[in-house]
Amino acid sequence: MTLDRHSPTAHAAWHDLLRLLLDDRMSDFRGTPTRVERGGKHYWYDSYRVGTEVRKAYIGEEAPELLARIERHRELKAEAETRAAERARLVRILRAERFMGIDAASGSLLAAMAKAGVFRLGGTLVGTQAFRLYEGELGVRYRFDDLAQTGDIDIASFERLSLVLDDQAQPSAAEVLAGFAFDPVPSLTGDQTWRWRQSKGNALVEFLTPAFGEEGQRHLAALGVSAQALHHLNYLIAEPIPAAVLYRSGVLVQIPRPERFAIHKLIVAARRGGRDRIKASKDRRQAAFLIAALAEDRPDDLREAYADARSRGPKWRERIEETLGRMPEVAGMLQGGGV
Repeated sequence: MTLDRHSPTAHAAWHDLLRLLLDDRMSDFRGTPTRVERGGKHYWYDSYRVGTEVRKAYIGEEAPELLARIERHRELKAEAETRAAERARLVRILRAERFMGIDAASGSLLAAMAKAGVFRLGGTLVGTQAFRLYEGELGVRYRFDDLAQTGDIDIASFERLSLVLDDQAQPSAAEVLAGFAFDPVPSLTGDQTWRWRQSKGNALVEFLTPAFGEEGQRHLAALGVSAQALHHLNYLIAEPIPAAVLYRSGVLVQIPRPERFAIHKLIVAARRGGRDRIKASKDRRQAAFLIAALAEDRPDDLREAYADARSRGPKWRERIEETLGRMPEVAGMLQGGGV
Protein backbone atom coordinates (compact mmCIF):
# COMPACT_ATOMS: atom_id res chain seq x y z
CA MET A 1 0.00 0.00 0.00
CA THR A 2 1.35 3.42 -1.01
CA LEU A 3 0.84 6.07 1.66
CA ASP A 4 0.35 9.76 0.94
CA ARG A 5 2.00 11.93 3.57
CA HIS A 6 1.25 15.38 4.89
CA SER A 7 4.10 17.87 4.70
CA PRO A 8 6.49 18.10 7.67
CA THR A 9 5.09 21.61 8.26
CA ALA A 10 1.54 20.28 8.58
CA HIS A 11 2.57 17.42 10.85
CA ALA A 12 4.49 19.82 13.11
CA ALA A 13 1.54 22.24 13.19
CA TRP A 14 -0.82 19.50 14.38
CA HIS A 15 1.51 18.49 17.19
CA ASP A 16 2.01 22.15 18.16
CA LEU A 17 -1.77 22.56 18.34
CA LEU A 18 -2.00 19.46 20.53
CA ARG A 19 0.73 20.80 22.85
CA LEU A 20 -1.10 24.12 23.25
CA LEU A 21 -4.38 22.36 24.02
CA LEU A 22 -2.64 20.30 26.71
CA ASP A 23 -1.14 23.50 28.12
CA ASP A 24 -4.64 25.02 28.22
CA ARG A 25 -5.91 22.15 30.35
CA MET A 26 -3.36 23.14 33.00
CA SER A 27 -4.00 26.88 32.86
CA ASP A 28 -7.41 27.13 34.51
CA PHE A 29 -6.78 25.75 38.00
CA ARG A 30 -9.15 27.16 40.61
CA GLY A 31 -7.07 26.06 43.60
CA THR A 32 -4.00 23.99 44.45
CA PRO A 33 -2.68 20.91 42.59
CA THR A 34 -3.00 17.94 44.98
CA ARG A 35 -1.58 14.41 44.69
CA VAL A 36 -3.78 11.45 45.73
CA GLU A 37 -2.77 7.77 45.90
CA ARG A 38 -5.33 5.08 45.08
CA GLY A 39 -4.62 1.42 44.47
CA GLY A 40 -0.90 1.98 44.14
CA LYS A 41 -1.33 4.68 41.47
CA HIS A 42 -0.99 8.45 41.85
CA TYR A 43 -3.57 10.91 40.54
CA TRP A 44 -3.57 14.71 40.56
CA TYR A 45 -6.52 16.96 41.41
CA ASP A 46 -7.26 20.66 41.46
CA SER A 47 -8.37 21.21 45.09
CA TYR A 48 -10.37 24.37 45.80
CA ARG A 49 -12.83 25.74 48.35
CA VAL A 50 -16.49 26.56 47.89
CA GLY A 51 -17.48 28.14 51.19
CA THR A 52 -16.34 25.69 53.87
CA GLU A 53 -16.33 22.72 51.48
CA VAL A 54 -13.18 21.49 49.72
CA ARG A 55 -13.83 20.20 46.21
CA LYS A 56 -11.51 18.35 43.85
CA ALA A 57 -11.44 18.33 40.05
CA TYR A 58 -9.49 15.51 38.43
CA ILE A 59 -6.45 16.54 36.38
CA GLY A 60 -4.84 13.26 35.36
CA GLU A 61 -2.75 10.24 36.28
CA GLU A 62 0.79 11.09 37.30
CA ALA A 63 3.31 11.14 34.45
CA PRO A 64 6.47 13.19 33.80
CA GLU A 65 4.77 15.39 31.18
CA LEU A 66 1.84 16.09 33.51
CA LEU A 67 4.17 16.98 36.39
CA ALA A 68 6.05 19.44 34.16
CA ARG A 69 2.80 21.19 33.24
CA ILE A 70 1.62 21.32 36.86
CA GLU A 71 4.94 22.95 37.78
CA ARG A 72 4.28 25.63 35.13
CA HIS A 73 0.54 26.11 35.72
CA ARG A 74 0.80 29.77 36.83
CA GLU A 75 2.93 30.63 33.82
CA LEU A 76 0.51 28.77 31.52
CA LYS A 77 -2.44 30.73 32.94
CA ALA A 78 -0.72 34.04 32.20
CA GLU A 79 -0.15 32.97 28.58
CA ALA A 80 -3.76 31.91 27.89
CA GLU A 81 -4.66 34.74 25.46
CA THR A 82 -1.46 34.36 23.45
CA ARG A 83 -2.04 30.61 23.26
CA ALA A 84 -5.62 31.05 22.00
CA ALA A 85 -4.45 33.24 19.11
CA GLU A 86 -1.70 30.76 18.23
CA ARG A 87 -4.16 27.86 18.24
CA ALA A 88 -6.40 29.68 15.80
CA ARG A 89 -3.39 30.34 13.54
CA LEU A 90 -2.37 26.68 13.60
CA VAL A 91 -5.88 25.53 12.70
CA ARG A 92 -5.82 27.88 9.69
CA ILE A 93 -2.49 26.36 8.60
CA LEU A 94 -3.86 22.84 8.92
CA ARG A 95 -6.96 23.67 6.90
CA ALA A 96 -4.77 25.21 4.20
CA GLU A 97 -2.75 21.97 4.22
CA ARG A 98 -6.01 20.08 3.52
CA PHE A 99 -6.31 18.39 6.89
CA MET A 100 -9.79 17.01 7.36
CA GLY A 101 -12.12 19.13 9.39
CA ILE A 102 -15.21 17.93 11.20
CA ASP A 103 -18.84 18.82 10.60
CA ALA A 104 -20.16 21.61 12.79
CA ALA A 105 -22.70 19.41 14.59
CA SER A 106 -20.13 16.81 15.65
CA GLY A 107 -17.50 19.45 16.43
CA SER A 108 -19.79 21.46 18.69
CA LEU A 109 -20.90 18.30 20.52
CA LEU A 110 -17.30 17.15 21.10
CA ALA A 111 -16.40 20.66 22.29
CA ALA A 112 -19.27 20.57 24.80
CA MET A 113 -18.25 17.09 25.97
CA ALA A 114 -14.65 18.28 26.43
CA LYS A 115 -15.75 21.37 28.35
CA ALA A 116 -17.88 19.21 30.67
CA GLY A 117 -14.83 17.05 31.42
CA VAL A 118 -15.85 13.84 29.61
CA PHE A 119 -12.38 13.23 28.12
CA ARG A 120 -10.52 14.56 31.16
CA LEU A 121 -12.39 11.97 33.26
CA GLY A 122 -11.37 8.98 31.17
CA GLY A 123 -13.70 9.11 28.15
CA THR A 124 -11.90 7.89 25.02
CA LEU A 125 -13.16 8.55 21.53
CA VAL A 126 -13.27 5.29 19.55
CA GLY A 127 -14.66 4.21 16.16
CA THR A 128 -14.40 6.21 12.95
CA GLN A 129 -14.19 9.57 14.72
CA ALA A 130 -11.00 8.33 16.40
CA PHE A 131 -9.66 6.87 13.15
CA ARG A 132 -9.96 10.30 11.53
CA LEU A 133 -7.58 11.77 14.10
CA TYR A 134 -4.70 9.44 13.26
CA GLU A 135 -4.24 11.68 10.24
CA GLY A 136 -2.57 14.16 12.58
CA GLU A 137 -0.92 11.67 14.91
CA LEU A 138 0.77 9.80 12.04
CA GLY A 139 0.98 12.59 9.46
CA VAL A 140 -0.80 10.59 6.74
CA ARG A 141 -3.41 11.72 4.23
CA TYR A 142 -6.66 9.83 3.85
CA ARG A 143 -8.26 9.12 0.53
CA PHE A 144 -12.01 9.07 -0.03
CA ASP A 145 -12.17 5.26 0.14
CA ASP A 146 -10.19 5.14 3.38
CA LEU A 147 -12.78 6.96 5.41
CA ALA A 148 -16.49 6.31 5.71
CA GLN A 149 -18.11 9.59 6.67
CA THR A 150 -20.29 9.28 9.74
CA GLY A 151 -21.85 11.58 12.29
CA ASP A 152 -21.87 8.81 14.91
CA ILE A 153 -19.72 9.22 18.02
CA ASP A 154 -18.56 6.34 20.22
CA ILE A 155 -17.03 7.06 23.65
CA ALA A 156 -15.50 4.34 25.84
CA SER A 157 -14.28 4.40 29.43
CA PHE A 158 -13.28 1.96 32.17
CA GLU A 159 -16.04 1.44 34.74
CA ARG A 160 -13.52 1.09 37.60
CA LEU A 161 -11.66 4.28 36.63
CA SER A 162 -14.99 6.10 36.55
CA LEU A 163 -15.60 5.03 40.16
CA VAL A 164 -12.06 5.66 41.44
CA LEU A 165 -11.72 9.25 40.20
CA ASP A 166 -14.15 10.76 42.73
CA ASP A 167 -15.13 13.47 40.23
CA GLN A 168 -18.00 13.95 37.79
CA ALA A 169 -18.56 15.65 34.46
CA GLN A 170 -20.30 19.01 34.91
CA PRO A 171 -22.83 18.88 33.34
CA SER A 172 -23.12 15.11 32.93
CA ALA A 173 -22.73 13.58 29.47
CA ALA A 174 -26.47 12.82 29.54
CA GLU A 175 -27.27 16.50 30.17
CA VAL A 176 -24.89 17.59 27.38
CA LEU A 177 -26.65 15.25 24.94
CA ALA A 178 -30.09 16.47 26.00
CA GLY A 179 -28.94 20.02 25.26
CA PHE A 180 -28.10 18.94 21.70
CA ALA A 181 -31.55 17.36 21.20
CA PHE A 182 -30.41 13.76 21.67
CA ASP A 183 -32.95 11.34 23.10
CA PRO A 184 -32.11 8.09 24.91
CA VAL A 185 -32.67 4.94 22.84
CA PRO A 186 -34.48 2.36 25.00
CA SER A 187 -32.45 -0.77 25.72
CA LEU A 188 -33.89 -4.21 24.94
CA THR A 189 -32.07 -5.78 27.88
CA GLY A 190 -32.86 -3.39 30.71
CA ASP A 191 -33.64 0.16 31.79
CA GLN A 192 -30.11 1.53 31.38
CA THR A 193 -29.58 3.78 28.37
CA TRP A 194 -26.24 3.64 26.57
CA ARG A 195 -27.27 4.89 23.11
CA TRP A 196 -28.56 8.36 22.26
CA ARG A 197 -30.07 9.45 18.94
CA GLN A 198 -30.53 13.04 17.77
CA SER A 199 -34.20 13.84 17.32
CA LYS A 200 -33.70 15.91 14.14
CA GLY A 201 -31.26 13.64 12.33
CA ASN A 202 -29.63 10.24 12.32
CA ALA A 203 -26.60 11.06 14.49
CA LEU A 204 -25.98 8.45 17.16
CA VAL A 205 -23.82 8.57 20.31
CA GLU A 206 -22.90 5.34 22.08
CA PHE A 207 -21.09 4.80 25.39
CA LEU A 208 -19.01 1.65 25.83
CA THR A 209 -16.95 0.01 28.57
CA PRO A 210 -14.78 -3.11 28.77
CA ALA A 211 -16.50 -6.34 29.83
CA PHE A 212 -14.74 -8.40 32.48
CA GLY A 213 -17.08 -11.37 32.41
CA GLU A 214 -20.51 -11.12 30.79
CA GLU A 215 -21.35 -8.35 28.36
CA GLY A 216 -24.22 -6.10 29.40
CA GLN A 217 -24.86 -2.58 30.71
CA ARG A 218 -22.74 -0.79 33.30
CA HIS A 219 -22.90 2.66 34.88
CA LEU A 220 -20.08 5.17 34.32
CA ALA A 221 -20.32 7.29 37.46
CA ALA A 222 -17.85 9.99 36.38
CA LEU A 223 -19.65 10.62 33.08
CA GLY A 224 -23.21 10.28 34.37
CA VAL A 225 -24.31 7.73 31.74
CA SER A 226 -24.65 3.99 31.28
CA ALA A 227 -22.48 2.04 28.85
CA GLN A 228 -22.54 -1.22 26.93
CA ALA A 229 -19.84 -3.60 28.17
CA LEU A 230 -17.89 -5.35 25.39
CA HIS A 231 -15.10 -7.90 25.34
CA HIS A 232 -11.69 -6.88 23.94
CA LEU A 233 -12.36 -3.20 24.68
CA ASN A 234 -9.96 -3.19 27.64
CA TYR A 235 -7.13 -3.84 25.15
CA LEU A 236 -8.27 -0.99 22.89
CA ILE A 237 -8.52 1.83 25.42
CA ALA A 238 -5.53 1.01 27.65
CA GLU A 239 -3.00 3.88 27.67
CA PRO A 240 -4.95 6.31 25.44
CA ILE A 241 -3.26 9.32 23.85
CA PRO A 242 -4.42 12.95 23.46
CA ALA A 243 -5.59 14.23 20.09
CA ALA A 244 -6.68 17.54 18.58
CA VAL A 245 -10.01 17.90 16.75
CA LEU A 246 -9.99 20.64 14.10
CA TYR A 247 -13.08 22.51 15.26
CA ARG A 248 -12.81 26.27 15.80
CA SER A 249 -9.43 26.75 17.53
CA GLY A 250 -9.11 23.07 18.45
CA VAL A 251 -10.74 20.64 20.86
CA LEU A 252 -8.73 18.31 23.11
CA VAL A 253 -9.97 14.69 23.22
CA GLN A 254 -8.28 11.34 23.76
CA ILE A 255 -8.14 8.33 21.44
CA PRO A 256 -6.69 4.81 21.54
CA ARG A 257 -3.07 4.24 20.59
CA PRO A 258 -3.02 3.69 16.80
CA GLU A 259 -1.35 0.26 17.01
CA ARG A 260 -4.01 -0.97 19.45
CA PHE A 261 -6.78 0.49 17.27
CA ALA A 262 -5.43 -1.39 14.23
CA ILE A 263 -5.15 -4.78 15.95
CA HIS A 264 -8.52 -4.33 17.67
CA LYS A 265 -10.11 -3.78 14.25
CA LEU A 266 -8.83 -7.20 13.17
CA ILE A 267 -10.60 -8.73 16.16
CA VAL A 268 -13.84 -6.78 15.74
CA ALA A 269 -14.07 -7.62 12.01
CA ALA A 270 -14.12 -11.33 12.87
CA ARG A 271 -16.94 -10.82 15.39
CA ARG A 272 -19.25 -9.20 12.86
CA GLY A 273 -21.56 -11.23 10.68
CA GLY A 274 -24.80 -11.13 8.76
CA ARG A 275 -26.00 -7.56 8.35
CA ASP A 276 -22.69 -6.24 9.71
CA ARG A 277 -20.66 -7.35 6.67
CA ILE A 278 -20.29 -3.75 5.51
CA LYS A 279 -18.97 -2.71 8.92
CA ALA A 280 -16.54 -5.65 8.90
CA SER A 281 -15.21 -4.49 5.52
CA LYS A 282 -14.68 -0.99 6.95
CA ASP A 283 -12.88 -2.50 9.95
CA ARG A 284 -10.48 -4.34 7.64
CA ARG A 285 -9.80 -1.24 5.53
CA GLN A 286 -9.01 0.87 8.59
CA ALA A 287 -6.77 -1.84 10.05
CA ALA A 288 -4.91 -2.24 6.75
CA PHE A 289 -4.31 1.50 6.43
CA LEU A 290 -2.96 1.91 9.95
CA ILE A 291 -0.85 -1.24 9.86
CA ALA A 292 0.80 -0.06 6.62
CA ALA A 293 1.60 3.32 8.20
CA LEU A 294 2.80 1.84 11.49
CA ALA A 295 4.93 -0.81 9.78
CA GLU A 296 6.89 2.06 8.21
CA ASP A 297 7.00 4.51 11.11
CA ARG A 298 6.48 2.58 14.37
CA PRO A 299 7.24 -1.11 13.75
CA ASP A 300 8.23 -1.74 17.37
CA ASP A 301 4.92 -0.37 18.68
CA LEU A 302 3.00 -2.46 16.14
CA ARG A 303 4.97 -5.61 16.96
CA GLU A 304 4.33 -5.17 20.68
CA ALA A 305 0.58 -4.55 20.23
CA TYR A 306 0.24 -7.60 17.95
CA ALA A 307 2.12 -9.87 20.38
CA ASP A 308 0.10 -8.51 23.32
CA ALA A 309 -3.24 -9.29 21.65
CA ARG A 310 -2.15 -12.80 20.61
CA SER A 311 -0.94 -13.54 24.14
CA ARG A 312 -4.40 -12.97 25.62
CA GLY A 313 -5.79 -16.37 24.69
CA PRO A 314 -6.93 -18.70 21.91
CA LYS A 315 -10.10 -16.73 21.13
CA TRP A 316 -8.05 -13.60 20.52
CA ARG A 317 -5.64 -15.45 18.22
CA GLU A 318 -8.48 -17.19 16.39
CA ARG A 319 -10.24 -13.92 15.58
CA ILE A 320 -7.04 -12.16 14.49
CA GLU A 321 -6.08 -15.08 12.24
CA GLU A 322 -9.58 -15.30 10.77
CA THR A 323 -9.41 -11.67 9.62
CA LEU A 324 -5.80 -11.90 8.43
CA GLY A 325 -6.81 -14.91 6.33
CA ARG A 326 -8.74 -12.43 4.16
CA MET A 327 -5.86 -9.92 4.12
CA PRO A 328 -2.68 -11.70 2.94
CA GLU A 329 -0.71 -8.50 2.35
CA VAL A 330 -1.44 -7.23 5.86
CA ALA A 331 -0.73 -10.68 7.32
CA GLY A 332 2.67 -10.55 5.64
CA MET A 333 3.43 -7.20 7.29
CA LEU A 334 2.55 -8.54 10.73
CA GLN A 335 3.85 -12.08 10.55
CA GLY A 336 7.04 -11.83 8.56
CA GLY A 337 7.48 -8.50 6.89
CA GLY A 338 9.75 -6.87 9.44
CA VAL A 339 7.12 -6.42 12.14
